[in-house]
Amino acid sequence: MDPGATTPLLDFFKRGEVDRDIRLMVARRELGLRDHEQRGLLELLVTDADPEIARLAADGLRMMTGPPGEPAEPAGPGAGEAVPEGTTLQKIAAMSPGQRLALAMKGTREERAVLVRDPNKIVAVAVLSSPKITDSEVERIAKMANVSDDVLRIIGQTRAWAKNYSIVAALTKNPKTPIPVSLTLLSRLHEAEVKTLAADRNVPDVIRTAARRRLAPR
Repeated sequence: MDPGATTPLLDFFKRGEVDRDIRLMVARRELGLRDHEQRGLLELLVTDADPEIARLAADGLRMMTGPPGEPAEPAGPGAGEAVPEGTTLQKIAAMSPGQRLALAMKGTREERAVLVRDPNKIVAVAVLSSPKITDSEVERIAKMANVSDDVLRIIGQTRAWAKNYSIVAALTKNPKTPIPVSLTLLSRLHEAEVKTLAADRNVPDVIRTAARRRLAPR
């Protein structure tokens, strides 16, 4: 993997903020990650302080040196455990962090909409790494005021999503979006959107002021 490449999950692992059970799941290749992301995480985990995780990561890297293929599928949503029954909210509430992380990668659109608001940041961020997530889902997430700043920051800093005008507009209108992200994206908005921002009292004052400056005659 290109050393300069990064993904939301890779960034979290690089910070060293990931519990052992989740590191173990990644080393076992249980999350159904894209090949480039799985390889990047395994490259990090081969130097893990836990010898079992380091060994499993090294084994996983050796398995990935052959022809490209599908990542190993886990037996269930995490560590081979059964998915609890009930409504989506009840099911997710009964899960361990590892199970929720696996579900964030492999679950349905409805499950991702719940998990992106998970109090465990790595679970919420994992939704953005799901191979199943679509631009329309990302746009809806970009409008949410009850997701973490990290989720909105990652969306705004992901090149492919920052090229999508609907996503950019949603982020700049969201009062929860970190101000530096909104200021960067403001220059990409059409004049009509800028006028709306300039009068929107729900966004931070600094964003309204920046919008007015852009509209001012030169």
